[in-house]
Amino acid sequence: MSAAVTGQSLGLLVCTRCRATVRAIVASEQRCPRCHSPIHVRRPHSLATTASLVITAALLYIPANVLPVMRTHTFFSDEDDTIMSGVISLAHSGSWPVAILVFFASIVVPLLKLIALGEILIAVARKSVRQPQQRSRLFRMVEFVGRWSMLDVFAMSLLVALVQIQSLATVQVRPAALAFAGVVVLTMLAAQSFDERLLWDTQTRG
Repeated sequence: MSAAVTGQSLGLLVCTRCRATVRAIVASEQRCPRCHSPIHVRRPHSLATTASLVITAALLYIPANVLPVMRTHTFFSDEDDTIMSGVISLAHSGSWPVAILVFFASIVVPLLKLIALGEILIAVARKSVRQPQQRSRLFRMVEFVGRWSMLDVFAMSLLVALVQIQSLATVQVRPAALAFAGVVVLTMLAAQSFDERLLWDTQTRG
């Protein structure tokens, strides 16, 4: 199986800001003729930056799901709820569509993004990227979902609002909400900092 033809092998570079394709001259000094941004053969420190963001997001994912995300205050008691207990509470109250939405948006989707980015980073770091086309599609899917990641925060806000309305109680945001927002923002930044072209530099045949 022959190696794939890449822009780098043809002497072409792509501006990561405006996506203009230019002829390579001196990569360390060249600037995009369209937006005048510096052009590099590969984005500097892309792998290390993305790995740092993914690891930090993975660490924040644990307290975001283990610690209480909100405190419900009533005349009789105070109760702390995690994301999962809030989902269960919505399900028990009959709000199944909202419970499913919050479950997937707040638990499943962030976890899948972390797993996908982690798998891609490990493959690139080990210089053993098999089936780069499939991994490129996977990364683009993560990048596309990342554009809508603030819906996860909206789902969290919806959960807090519904619990407050249904229980006629006062709801206070707890530290886990900040950890959850950190996971969302860091995964978005990780997808933006990764240079997809690295998938094609270290591919293995077979």
